Amino acid sequence: MPESAMDQLARHRIREVKTRRLRTRWPRLLGRNARLEEHGYGREFLVREIVTDQGVVGWGLSRRLPPQRTPVVEGRLVSELFDPAIGVIDPAAMPLDFALHDLAGAILCQPVYRMLGGQGPTELAVYDASTYMDDITPAYESRGVQAVLDHCRQDWDLGHRGFKVKIGRGCRWMEARAGLRRDIEVTRAVREAFPDCLLMVDANDGYDCRGFLEYFRQVADCRLFTLEEPFRENREDLCRLREEIARLAPQTTVTDGEARPDIEMLLALGREGLIEILNVDIESLGLTGWRALAPRALECGLRLSPHTFDLKVKTHYAAHLVAGVGGAAPVEGVIDETEGVEFDAYRLVDGALAVPDRAGFGMRLIWGRCYNRDGLDDSGYPMA
Repeated sequence: MPESAMDQLARHRIREVKTRRLRTRWPRLLGRNARLEEHGYGREFLVREIVTDQGVVGWGLSRRLPPQRTPVVEGRLVSELFDPAIGVIDPAAMPLDFALHDLAGAILCQPVYRMLGGQGPTELAVYDASTYMDDITPAYESRGVQAVLDHCRQDWDLGHRGFKVKIGRGCRWMEARAGLRRDIEVTRAVREAFPDCLLMVDANDGYDCRGFLEYFRQVADCRLFTLEEPFRENREDLCRLREEIARLAPQTTVTDGEARPDIEMLLALGREGLIEILNVDIESLGLTGWRALAPRALECGLRLSPHTFDLKVKTHYAAHLVAGVGGAAPVEGVIDETEGVEFDAYRLVDGALAVPDRAGFGMRLIWGRCYNRDGLDDSGYPMA
């Protein structure tokens, strides 16, 4: 009789868990959205690397926990912590969620998406999530709207064929009417410059309903794929928006769930058809959490596109999720390069990302500064 997946995991005992600090870099300064200052050039983040007594390694993002809070799992069987059909089964090990998925894939010699069921396509539409308000970012504002178009062109040349344009300038950065006019101008300029792109807009809840409806009426002919977080989600305002969508641009969808998500409300809105795409953050909810949520969301008629900004590794996690459970909407893409990680199994061509068949998530961890449980690196220096 073939050995079960759990039996295979039970042959591996965890020898050590390492904390590593990695650094990601974007190719330019990413500007403001409706609510936040410039996003910068990238950031540092922490991952956990798990090594078994047989030398199998898995690694993954670890919810920004410091080394001192690394779960103590050394000496335990992998099967005590993880079930391939569910994900993490010991709540204390949840900070190792992504690393355990990667490790299980390595032990079982299969990609994560197949472990999740392989219900979706492995070639996925990916859009560029790096079109910020560069027309009002001090470093670029002298170029005005052209700065936004230049950066779209830069990302087009990297292989993207879809853009998510940030709007909501009147929330914080400009007088409300001037911000509305600029949002309209930018949206129309991107559509004119890239007539065949997949175009979406994201207000980060920066509008009220009345203001957003005024914006939408002026851009409804721009063939927008989705309206993300137009205002803080509520049934009454979404009903009003849905009426305008039906009247002006029936092909346009609504995406929500990134900021402070109320899962039960989002599912209820999905059942009514008031939102079509769910984008709860992949890092915040975790892959185990998303695996539990996905069937419920699909039953409500929702499509899935987990929020992934600001790390390419998160884009790849989301790609495995939707290739595994199905129901994919276009996946959020990030234009970073992460020092110490090899992404060679992933290729973005004409806006499509192929999920690789390599075991685990298919990303190789080459190097990252290592810290012990006291937060000291190999030279005894503390993490800054």
